[in-house]
Amino acid sequence: MVTDHPSLSASLAYGLHPAGAALKWLAVGAAFATASAAAQPVEVPSGESIELQEVLIDEVGVQTWLRFRFVAPYIARDTGAVDFAQVGADMTYLCDALAIPYMAQHALDGEVIVVSLADRVTEFGVSDPDATQFFEAFRLSNDTCIWEGL
Repeated sequence: MVTDHPSLSASLAYGLHPAGAALKWLAVGAAFATASAAAQPVEVPSGESIELQEVLIDEVGVQTWLRFRFVAPYIARDTGAVDFAQVGADMTYLCDALAIPYMAQHALDGEVIVVSLADRVTEFGVSDPDATQFFEAFRLSNDTCIWEGL
């Protein structure tokens, strides 16, 4: 079972994904800052504000996947103002403007970058039928995120 690391600083922890895959993650409270325990809102191109929930480092086969998980209440199916087609620009922005600098700052390398948005805090690998979640996969090419699709 994946358990969150008790510290909200950029601490490396190890766990086991419910499906059995080895998983290590960085628990990060502030949007790409390690000193603050309070999450800082990030404004995305749609004009909405979101918060970084966590960054996970996942070994999938022979590839390293970096998972940037955000809380984005504006995507809620009952009260949200946008759908998946409308958040594509937000997800690409998060990859280019936040994930790439974060990777450089923390000396992380991965073949796949996954940006996920959820309308509420969710536990990785645990089904939450009430949550609205969107996912996009990217690969890096010349310091730019290229959409891969999942």
